[in-house]
Amino acid sequence: MTSFILLQAGGGASGIMGQVFLFGSIILIMYFFMIRPQQKKQKETALFISEIKKGDQVVTVGGVHGKVYAVEGDTVLLELDKGLKIKVEKSALSLEYSRKTKDVKETKEVK
Repeated sequence: MTSFILLQAGGGASGIMGQVFLFGSIILIMYFFMIRPQQKKQKETALFISEIKKGDQVVTVGGVHGKVYAVEGDTVLLELDKGLKIKVEKSALSLEYSRKTKDVKETKEVK
């Protein structure tokens, strides 16, 4: 009877180690599939926003297309049409949509 109790106590310690390993693996998987790509996307967006200059074609998060007329600190003056300008925050510019419109424009120029 005594040997059974000792074996059972030893088995409990390996069960805890298995749970710790499982929990650690889950955290590692979450880092590589969720946290790391999000950090990379944030760095790309920050770089995009810092490199905006006059003449760039951009799209806002709301879907407004325009050409950068002027950059003033944290805001950008967009020219939507000749004589029609709006002021938006730099954070309101969308990296994904701006890239898509740039790619579409480049493919049309190649053809």
